[in-house]
Amino acid sequence: QIQLVESGGGLVQAGGSLRLSCRASGITLDLHVVSWFRQAPGKEREAVACITNMDVKLHYADSVQGRFTISREADENTVYLQMNSLKAEDTGVYYCAADRWMETEDDKWTHALKYDYWGQGTQVTVSG
Repeated sequence: QIQLVESGGGLVQAGGSLRLSCRASGITLDLHVVSWFRQAPGKEREAVACITNMDVKLHYADSVQGRFTISREADENTVYLQMNSLKAEDTGVYYCAADRWMETEDDKWTHALKYDYWGQGTQVTVSG
């Protein structure tokens, strides 16, 4: 059974940091494109960051560029999202998603429907 499990969310003050984890079972994440999405109440799901298979490229949404870092630990079959300088507008449920074959150029990585596997999400709340 293929599962993606997110963790690391919580409540943090503006300016603080959190590190989210996306741990996989049933698939080898190193061979997949993995992205983080987020969804705020009443808003559409938006792409935040992406790491391509074999870590060839990283992609970030303009809103998080310079503050968030996506990385992978192959031995742990886990992808991380380090979030620094958090703002109230970063609040939402954060999901990781993976796909084996998708292309990521020209913002293709931002298309949620292209991903085969999704986690259940972890809540991030930034106060102040």
